[in-house]
Amino acid sequence: MLRHVPAGGDPNILVDAATRDDAAVYRLSESRALVATVDFFTPVVDDARTWGRIAAANALSDLYAMGATPLFALSLVGWPREALPLELLGEVLDGLADVTREARCPILGGHSIDALEPHVGLAAIGEAHPARLLTNAAARPGDQLVLTKPLGTGILATALKQALITEAELAEPIRVMTTLNAGAMRAALAAGVHTATDVTGYGLLGHLGNIVLASGVGARVNLNAVPLLPRAREFVERGVAPGGTRRNLAATEARFDPGITEADRLLLTDAQTSGGLLLAVPQPALPALLAALAAEDTPARAVIGEVTDERGIIHVVRGS
Repeated sequence: MLRHVPAGGDPNILVDAATRDDAAVYRLSESRALVATVDFFTPVVDDARTWGRIAAANALSDLYAMGATPLFALSLVGWPREALPLELLGEVLDGLADVTREARCPILGGHSIDALEPHVGLAAIGEAHPARLLTNAAARPGDQLVLTKPLGTGILATALKQALITEAELAEPIRVMTTLNAGAMRAALAAGVHTATDVTGYGLLGHLGNIVLASGVGARVNLNAVPLLPRAREFVERGVAPGGTRRNLAATEARFDPGITEADRLLLTDAQTSGGLLLAVPQPALPALLAALAAEDTPARAVIGEVTDERGIIHVVRGS
């Protein structure tokens, strides 16, 4: 679909769809750039307010993945008004507001339509310094890959839909999904990181693939170093995985070492909701980054691999 997005000719367009980055960036001056993103989706949990909180954190994540501070947002709603009460939508919007207040990002308005199934999300605007952007295109061989949230939200949300787990048992995944990536961004900028993406619908390998493509590099991922949410492996080994995860696995061109199972591969391609940041950090800056992530108390701060000079190739190894 990106082939149909017209290319920009304005020299102030710093980032557009060409690099498959997380948001668009438009330079206002030598020291200011606007960063814009939009994201919405159907429910991943049953509780309406919790769904709103997750949707807000997920949408704002694209700004943090670019190194941008949120300024304001507009809400996006599709609601089946004949099937679901508007009072329930009010709970969803309250959840959105909970997280945008935490992010100091006021919702100034929005747009709603009557829809067959509920959707909610945000169009969000942020600001960044043009010289301090985080993008897909600045990774270099030798950089270390660091992940700031564990994987498995797609698998666990599917287990919930299949009544294999209760929402009460999803307290930790919900905590992770509603955690803003603001702290991870601050840590990355403080450590001098220039390359980041957030891990969402295309899974870890899909979003890493965007970095590899845009930066003209390769990558090696250590499977055993990748953090997972509790019970994610249990359910995927029982055959539980969303359709998006299976499509991600079918689409990946990553090379897997012998002995890496289909369950392992599904975990690495699991379609995440409000996942963490994937950072490429130069080796000398790694200790400072890990210390800063610890100070921010990010859900994970795992060194999961490295950038290589094997252009276009992602190699997954089991590691130690």
